[in-house]
Amino acid sequence: MRSGDALRRDVLRMAANAAYNAEKRNQKPLTDDEFLAVLTREVKTRRESVDAYAKAGRQDLAAKEEAEIAILDEYLPAALSEQEISSLVDEAVTATGATNPRDMGKVMAWLAPRIRGRADGKVVSGLVASRLAQADLAAHDESPH
Repeated sequence: MRSGDALRRDVLRMAANAAYNAEKRNQKPLTDDEFLAVLTREVKTRRESVDAYAKAGRQDLAAKEEAEIAILDEYLPAALSEQEISSLVDEAVTATGATNPRDMGKVMAWLAPRIRGRADGKVVSGLVASRLAQADLAAHDESPH
């Protein structure tokens, strides 16, 4: 606050307020994982706003949302690389014994606590879906017709 960075101050106040509201809703203090979930949700909301503003041609508002995301990202765990996500997906498919797209729920349930706050759920679910589709195709190719 003393630095005079109004945007940073406002973003951190908003994050603290979102955490406070979540505590009131749950009627108990937030755990570290729950707090990370709040921050992740705030970042996700801003990413959706960036897309909407960009489509509407409001680059000024999109840039402000991007700046807010950068501030919140400082308080989130380091994001996983595509390679790390891919290896986690492979591990999840093996650990759950998933063989076709119907097993996606099992795989995502296994992955969720390992990627929380460190990867975009849409990206991960897309990777899981394509990996399971490949596994399903491979299983059909091996079966006698």
